[in-house]
Amino acid sequence: MSKVRASIVIVNWKTPKLLAAALRSLLSDSAVAGFEIWVVDNDSGDGSVEMLKRDFPSVITIANTENVGFGRACNQVIPQCTGDYVILVNPDTVAGPNAVGTMVAFMDANPQCGAVGPKVLNPDGTLQLSCRRSFPDLWASFFRLSYLSFLFPKHPLVARYNVTYADPDEEIEVDALSGAFMLVRKSVVDKIGLLDEDIFMFGEDIDWCWRVKQAGWQVRYLPTAVVHHYHGASSRFRRIGSTINLHKGMEVFYRKHMAKNYWPIFNLLVYAAIWCRAGVFIVLSYLQRFFPEKKQAGVFEDMDENPDHAVTSSGGTVSGGGRNNQN
Repeated sequence: MSKVRASIVIVNWKTPKLLAAALRSLLSDSAVAGFEIWVVDNDSGDGSVEMLKRDFPSVITIANTENVGFGRACNQVIPQCTGDYVILVNPDTVAGPNAVGTMVAFMDANPQCGAVGPKVLNPDGTLQLSCRRSFPDLWASFFRLSYLSFLFPKHPLVARYNVTYADPDEEIEVDALSGAFMLVRKSVVDKIGLLDEDIFMFGEDIDWCWRVKQAGWQVRYLPTAVVHHYHGASSRFRRIGSTINLHKGMEVFYRKHMAKNYWPIFNLLVYAAIWCRAGVFIVLSYLQRFFPEKKQAGVFEDMDENPDHAVTSSGGTVSGGGRNNQN
């Protein structure tokens, strides 16, 4: 039996059409033929599990009886992964041609690299800034939250959180990647540990990247691999809860990795700022209920009308079900 090169891990909650499109885009990559694919469904109750068993029999499916969050769901699977690499993939992504194969080949050629992420694009083709980031230390956070980084996007100091001063087509070392699509060496995972289950959703990616770099490995952004990301496909079902989870992730990351460098009174101010920001976004989320949701453009625009056709990052389509070989 041939060795599994990589293990793809997807956590799904109430996104069956997008999940099917994500799987089709992955299976269109010839490199994936030697991979194993795991999908953990967090009690979607919308036919996602049935769809997986019917249309993608080669996918290893785990059906939870409750929504346990992203990190905990991933951790159910990662210890069982047999591949050299673990690839976290969101169900609301569409991988471009050979994106996964390109990332695996890069890691094979760069043994000093512990994690790599692709160029992640919004549905309209613009760069999703979270795919290459610096760690949110106090200055980086200040420049971003004060919007100075948006006013001076090319300044290396002011704009360093989202690295907007760098060419998006340049392969560079970064601090953190987007958990929407991220590849990590399994040997590195075995050393640094699993995802932090104190983070229900949002922030576990940057925490993992922190631990990768602390262990002496590089984290790199690879623009030759391209992925489109719908962003927020699941969180739109519970906007306020997602806002709370996002800011809880911020608090956990700061408490774990940065609070020890500052006085307790200063840390209290930081925590207060995080939750004041959360309060503002909760109010905005509530007000959004009174406005119609804007339809996503680009590669996902025809998902409702044509759920069986996933548009790839190159503009073509990938249709049909998964591989027929049973695990």
